[in-house]
Amino acid sequence: MGFFDKIKRGLKKTSDAVSESIGDVMAAFVKVDEDLLEELEEAMILADLGASTASRAVDELRDRAKHQHINTKEELRDVLCDILSEMMQEDSALDISKKPAVILVIGVNGVGKTTTIGKLAASYTAQGMRVMLSAADTFRAAAADQLEIWAQRAGADIVRHGEGADPAAVVFDSIAAAKARNCDVIIVDTAGRLHNKANLMNELNKIDRVITRELPDSSRETLLVLDATTGQNAVSQAEQFNKVAKLTGIVLTKLDGTAKGGIVVAISAGLGVPVKYVGVGEGIDDLMPFERAAFVEALLPTEELDETDEIEEEPEGEEN
Repeated sequence: MGFFDKIKRGLKKTSDAVSESIGDVMAAFVKVDEDLLEELEEAMILADLGASTASRAVDELRDRAKHQHINTKEELRDVLCDILSEMMQEDSALDISKKPAVILVIGVNGVGKTTTIGKLAASYTAQGMRVMLSAADTFRAAAADQLEIWAQRAGADIVRHGEGADPAAVVFDSIAAAKARNCDVIIVDTAGRLHNKANLMNELNKIDRVITRELPDSSRETLLVLDATTGQNAVSQAEQFNKVAKLTGIVLTKLDGTAKGGIVVAISAGLGVPVKYVGVGEGIDDLMPFERAAFVEALLPTEELDETDEIEEEPEGEEN
């Protein structure tokens, strides 16, 4: 099953919710005017695209409506798909070209961080790479235990210390072991103590210094894992983490269990950080590289749109 099919299946709850808002607006209005634009903006906010993202999208739609002939509701949907897709950061794969590459994974507890690391590790080992997991979340003993289970499932190596150990020391030992075993990728788990940003900043800074000193030429990625079911709270988390770490990508989990999938657009457009992966199920292969165009196509409804329904064009020279 390809990305579009999986994302469409995973986004069913979101798409149903969007159909009740954006789809209804498109079905009810017969021309592009301020009433339509106002209703669309409200509908996008209700679909968890966020006020800022919705406003920007509507402004762009207003501008395009003045220069493009939008004659059908399907054309209106296509233009809106293009706008939302273009607002998001371009798709790009993780850079693991300079080995051993380091992927630093951050996020609060409960968002699916450990599961994401395990699925990434499984993906890389399936490609014939040797993967080292670094259990640098030493704040909770259960975190290292869970990571060890995933290491066994994925066929990856792991370095862990005892509860309360220095996370940077775990990373240092993980790098040493990865060098000795000729690993291709090191994936680092970290504690998610967002409520204490000073400690988090100090911890991440120390880890960063160790990686920079020990692997100055290696590829680096910093991924923030977010739970899609939290909606606008995910935006708040992303903003706060972006202040304490230089994010290179977002991983959005639990898309299959939420009606708030529009938050993907809000996060990528608002932060200027690309979405790298989305989780659309519990299976080990349900963490999928993100494709923004396919995502928006699956997000916006089609059932209530009739391609033969004409949208009345505004007279030449009038404001939309």
